[in-house]
Amino acid sequence: MATEDEIIARRRQLLKWMSASPLLAVPGVSSLAAETGVFAPNRLPDPVLWSPRTFDRVIGNPKEAINVFDFEIAARAKVPPAHFGYMAAGIDDDATLRANREAFQKYYLRPRRLVDVSKVDTSVEIFGIKYDNPIFISPTGGNKAYHPDGELAVARAAKAGNHLEMLSTASTVSINDIVAARGAPVWFQLYATSDRDVAYALTKRAENAGSQAVVVTVDRVGGRNQEALFRLRPTDTRDCKQCHSSADGGGGSAGDRDRRPNYAGIDLSKARSMQSDNLTWDFIRQLRDKTRMKIVLKGILTHEDAKLAVEYGADGILVSNHGGRGEDNGRGAIDSLPEVIEAVNGRMPVIVDSGFRRGTDVVKALAMGATAAGIGRPYLWGLGAFGQPGVERVLELMRIETRAAMMQCGVRSVKELTKAFVGKF
Repeated sequence: MATEDEIIARRRQLLKWMSASPLLAVPGVSSLAAETGVFAPNRLPDPVLWSPRTFDRVIGNPKEAINVFDFEIAARAKVPPAHFGYMAAGIDDDATLRANREAFQKYYLRPRRLVDVSKVDTSVEIFGIKYDNPIFISPTGGNKAYHPDGELAVARAAKAGNHLEMLSTASTVSINDIVAARGAPVWFQLYATSDRDVAYALTKRAENAGSQAVVVTVDRVGGRNQEALFRLRPTDTRDCKQCHSSADGGGGSAGDRDRRPNYAGIDLSKARSMQSDNLTWDFIRQLRDKTRMKIVLKGILTHEDAKLAVEYGADGILVSNHGGRGEDNGRGAIDSLPEVIEAVNGRMPVIVDSGFRRGTDVVKALAMGATAAGIGRPYLWGLGAFGQPGVERVLELMRIETRAAMMQCGVRSVKELTKAFVGKF
């Protein structure tokens, strides 16, 4: 139980954050009460839109959390402002960031009754490997910005719940160490850069480490106007240049790539850009000849590109808009899922992330035809707030909610979820 002094200190931290936050400009948001430190919101933009709460209550340990949103406020109280801003930021108006959450409200579940759901199997199989649940760890870079244990804590939490894990190229821990911590193969998310030789070297490194799949990110081709980051970074009193070779790099791997172990020993001198602005479909075909790993394309959002993915030899698709961080197209990822599923027509697994926060979100995606659904920011909230125990609790809450939503729908396994269980307003 937090002491009164601890509660007051947490209120002050939150007041300092909220006083500089763009959320204060949102219509319908009430003012801060300076006497009590209680922020009384109506409904705010993502990511705090979907869980009414008072901001003066910050959980003191992971078990106090009743949903994943409780970890966001706890993480904000502990994570440095610039790091939190980098993680929380979308692009431009954050239209896609908000759309990722708002889109779920367009869909509803159609539960069936009088079905014995006393035993429910939440397991899924992807590329021949069975996982106990359909919730995967989406790739996020630079996890040591949120907690000293970084990606190692995430890998150990993934192991505890037997989750599929994807590791970012920009991880602050090497692919070899992550595979060892996870105790099982992970997927490697690839930022190809502008130099194909770098892409091939990274792919080979992942394959040698035992990765099962390379997840080629195809939606990072231009710069990003991350307004939440730019607002919070000036409030950070630390010297950013101590960790970033370019403090103007926006916190991305371009600013501190020498500290990202997956690049170790790889010649980056010919990489004009760390972004993949010259990536084409021919690269996918060429990559097919370079690796025995499965190739999954991350960032496919249309039926046209889904058909091309099949044509050019991809093994899977991750429907994703980078959590609203790649470009601000204004469409929720869950809205893109049906047309991709239809175009693929069962020829490869389709998984999805961006905006998933609830078990009902996961079940909606599974009913539409997705094989699995991933989370990114929520486990970073848990990591920033409490390290590995926080990540474990976030994943546990998602598993609990997903299982409950399946039971409430009257299904006993993921395989029983079909389009008949989801409708659209």
